[in-house]
Amino acid sequence: MEVMLIGFFVVWMQFMILGKAVHPGCECLVYSTTHGKEMGTFTSPDFPKQYAQNIDCVLYTFIGRPNEIIQIVFLDFDIPKRSNDCIRGDYLKLFLHLNGGEVNEYTPWETVLCGSLVDIPTILYSSGPGLVLEFHSGNERSNSTGFSGTFRFMDRRLFKTGGQKVSGTTCDYQFSSTDSSSSSYGNFYSPKYPSSYPKNIKCSYLFRARNRERIQLVFEEISLQKGDISCLNRADIIRIYDGISPGDAAIKFLCNEGAEVEIFSTGSNLFVEFVANSDWPGHGFKARYQFLPIEDNFIDLDRFDHARPKLGPSVSETRSSCDLSFTSDLTKNGTISSPHYPDSYPPRTTCRYEFEGRGKERIRIQFIDFQLYSPQSYVGENCNNQDSVFAFVHVEGRTDKIDGFCGNFFPKPIMSNGPRLLLELQSVFGGQNTRGFKAIYTFTENYGITHGSQIPDYPCAFVYTCNESKSGYFHSPNYPGLYPRDTECHYFFYGNENELVQLKFDYFDVEGVQPCNSSSASDYIEFSNYMRIDSKYKRRCGQQSPFLINSERKFFRVTFRSNDRLDGHGFNASYVFLDKSEVNTIIVPNHTSSAEIKHVYYISNIILIIFFCKFK
Repeated sequence: MEVMLIGFFVVWMQFMILGKAVHPGCECLVYSTTHGKEMGTFTSPDFPKQYAQNIDCVLYTFIGRPNEIIQIVFLDFDIPKRSNDCIRGDYLKLFLHLNGGEVNEYTPWETVLCGSLVDIPTILYSSGPGLVLEFHSGNERSNSTGFSGTFRFMDRRLFKTGGQKVSGTTCDYQFSSTDSSSSSYGNFYSPKYPSSYPKNIKCSYLFRARNRERIQLVFEEISLQKGDISCLNRADIIRIYDGISPGDAAIKFLCNEGAEVEIFSTGSNLFVEFVANSDWPGHGFKARYQFLPIEDNFIDLDRFDHARPKLGPSVSETRSSCDLSFTSDLTKNGTISSPHYPDSYPPRTTCRYEFEGRGKERIRIQFIDFQLYSPQSYVGENCNNQDSVFAFVHVEGRTDKIDGFCGNFFPKPIMSNGPRLLLELQSVFGGQNTRGFKAIYTFTENYGITHGSQIPDYPCAFVYTCNESKSGYFHSPNYPGLYPRDTECHYFFYGNENELVQLKFDYFDVEGVQPCNSSSASDYIEFSNYMRIDSKYKRRCGQQSPFLINSERKFFRVTFRSNDRLDGHGFNASYVFLDKSEVNTIIVPNHTSSAEIKHVYYISNIILIIFFCKFK
């Protein structure tokens, strides 16, 4: 042990060694910009060989200048996990919120790390000029190699929130385009970003534009918690409202992780609320804002170029006079068509139709005529290299093609995942006695969901009450077309006392595989008798035959959530409110061997038992 530590400290002899820290047994390595080293590396004892047992504690202390923070990047990490909280056995404890390099047994720490590289946040930041890592190993033998990483001292002024801090508050800010101290654009961050934000905080960011101006926000990074839990059940969440307070209509809720989420206000005010109540804070968010005049449509027709399917060598890449742009400031709906419709469209032509919405608006395209030329000799996939119409959206900072149409195939409706959508007609051969296409565009706030009562408390939420109707229908956004990506919708059912709700899913195509979570990159449907998660019901995803779901209370929730990956056509379902005496449900454990009784339905004193038999 002693020989190992001596060898380790020789490697880092350029740094000071301190004796007193958490307790007298600690040894301390100090990395400081005052020593002329702006960046470097650090490792556990004897890395990449296995470290010794019973290392009482080794402190890695990083001390920057008053205007600096420290970035830590783990390149390798291998510390066995002896307990769920990592506090027993071997572990690495992190002190991220320090003004200097001194810690003791009373200094609060932020988190403890153990496991492998995939189990930990690989990039960490201090919130001030001090950061300390505390390494321990227990008496259990292992072949673990420990860790290695890099450190860098950074200027904390790179992460300064613009606008004016509200007096007497911890983290409330106001941004105004009429304020001479404010710019027409800037940045804003979660508290202590890029370090982890504090626990149990609430911050607000109020944006006020001038008359005939709009506010554009782009959340460049969102790092709250890992996973795919609905924003309805997240303790840490960002809420964006189309006005000056949470009482106004909700535009978007952000939780978990993400990037490049774009928001436009419908009026001259926008309100952002950040609430953090979890035990394990993430990095938070970084975002930029800009005040834009309404006259500036802010449509950049070149931003999609890198993602467009390539045309054949004989097709001209020259921009066409048929490019059109539409914003909801000017009109909420209208029609678009191919050039010269209903006559033949010209060959070797590219037409682009760009749409930009406001607030929670999504763009929906419904084709009412579609006939493009397709040569009989054509052999290919995805409509490339022939006359086609393609649809593009922005997802996580990239441009994705969500669908393509060609020939006489009549397209289903298209919906954007946010405020932007691009349609592109690529004519290779020309119309040759074909009509082209005609479509209706709509800037809609209801996600194409026409049943139920939409409520403004959530970006996408609909209520179904027995007083309004004892039975009816509900479906996924944009059904029967592909549902939009990065979308979360809630369906709330409210019955009277002694009533339950029964749901019948007649069509179900939600992209994913069991267990329908982030590990399988799945979209999903979630059921609950409460607002919170209900363990009685498993998530549903994939393609499934028609099935029934019964509530156990007068309230029932259905949540649909899609990620940024693939698409499906969603679901179409019906509901009916029934008295408890009419419907009862029995769930039999899955280990039933010869047969599983999934449900027993009691309807008007007639008993119908459904068996799903398993033959060995």
